[in-house]
Amino acid sequence: MSDEFDITETLDVKGASCPMPVVKTKSAIDDLDEDDVLEVVATDSGSMSDIDGWATGTDGVELLEQVEDGDVYKHYVQKTA
Repeated sequence: MSDEFDITETLDVKGASCPMPVVKTKSAIDDLDEDDVLEVVATDSGSMSDIDGWATGTDGVELLEQVEDGDVYKHYVQKTA
C-alpha cells in the first residue's frame, strides 16, 4: 500500500483477465466521490498497460501510481471530477 495518498476503497480483480480489470475499475470509480482514491489489485500483467491507457483517455480520473509486486499488480486511480 502506498503511503503517498489515502486509499478510499480497494478493488480485488485478481484472476480476472482483459478487459475485466478495466471494466470493474470504471464501475468502481463511478461509485466514488471526487478526490477518492481506488486501489486496484490485479494478477493480469496486461492490466498495467490497460489501466494506464484507460486512465489517460478518460476525463475525470488520474492514474497516480502502478506497483508490480511479484505476480500482483497494484494500480492507484484517483477520481478527479
